[in-house]
Amino acid sequence: MTQGAHHTPGRRTVLGAAVLGSAAVALPVATQATVQAAERGTADRGPAGPRLPVPTIVGHRGASGYRPEHTLGSYQLALDMGAHVIEQDLVPTKDGHLVCRHENDITATTDVADRPEFAGRRTTKSVDGVSLTGWFTEDFTLAELKTLRAKERIPGTRRHNTLYDGRWTVPTFEEVLRWADEQGRRRGRPVWLYTETKHPTYFRSLGLGLEERLAKLLRRHGRDRADSAIFLQSFEPSSIQRLAKLVDSPGVVLLDAAGTRPWDFKVAGDPRTVDDLVAPAGLKWIASYARGIGPALDLVIPKDGTGKLGEPTPLVRDAHAARLVVHPYTLRNENAFLPADFRRGTDPAAFGDAFGALTAYFETGIDGIFTDHPDTALLARADFVSR
Repeated sequence: MTQGAHHTPGRRTVLGAAVLGSAAVALPVATQATVQAAERGTADRGPAGPRLPVPTIVGHRGASGYRPEHTLGSYQLALDMGAHVIEQDLVPTKDGHLVCRHENDITATTDVADRPEFAGRRTTKSVDGVSLTGWFTEDFTLAELKTLRAKERIPGTRRHNTLYDGRWTVPTFEEVLRWADEQGRRRGRPVWLYTETKHPTYFRSLGLGLEERLAKLLRRHGRDRADSAIFLQSFEPSSIQRLAKLVDSPGVVLLDAAGTRPWDFKVAGDPRTVDDLVAPAGLKWIASYARGIGPALDLVIPKDGTGKLGEPTPLVRDAHAARLVVHPYTLRNENAFLPADFRRGTDPAAFGDAFGALTAYFETGIDGIFTDHPDTALLARADFVSR
């Protein structure tokens, strides 16, 4: 498939946010894992709503393998490629607007370092226990932030993306909602979004709570219902719990590497780690307020000492038993990010065997996957569901 082409999804579908009602699904010939994933989806994991194919392909920060991340250009390309869902990360400005950046530190993703009028804003902060030096969204008004231009975050790996440096501004989430509404009207179907609250405990401590601002925007754009075409995600379970009290939009708890602790757990003195959350009891607890989990890929299939994929963990099976969807992150095409057994050649920026890696993860029965290269994932998905 050429870049920008529209891909027609396969026949397997799930109901939005939670996976699906049974009789509506026509299954092609597939692996046992695929069939089992579809059968699990026939259980009551959520209300009927807009349908998503399974495995769902999520455009991670848009089509960030081809355009600077979290720009309207990246989001549009992911949608044009056929990504089923488009992801945004949210951080606030000084005056309380939600904008789309992977981090509040905008040093690497904008031209702020080249702007002499903002030289005095450079500072050092502790964000979730990590000391960072740079420029931060919470020190800029929206009007000031809009004077900046977005750029490629990892130019050494994605040299071609630097062609688009300076082309787009930092979008507000409200701009993205308007864009999604417009694109949905043009296409005659809703544009799904996957929206993350970044560092919510940190921002609440600054008087810039994310959840209330996000909920207000969701209500304004009609994405506050259980069947809305959106997922709300966070690495902090308390943020999803807070959102669940404000809107009915489906929530997803993101899970970092094994042994780590969510920042809100550290602040609250909760001793649990990700290891506890991926155990059956932890998954049952998550299911009491969320619709799914977004685990790091290594929680689904760990790597061995050489960096090659090992044997799958029971996480997907256990999560499905708890009626949770599983959307792991993040598959990228470049050798630098692939398991060692799927790298090709020695150039870390060259593309490896992403098709093989995607198939390995699909075979675990996951419900979807985040990817920087939606076109590749869609082709791999088409091959997988037609087997």
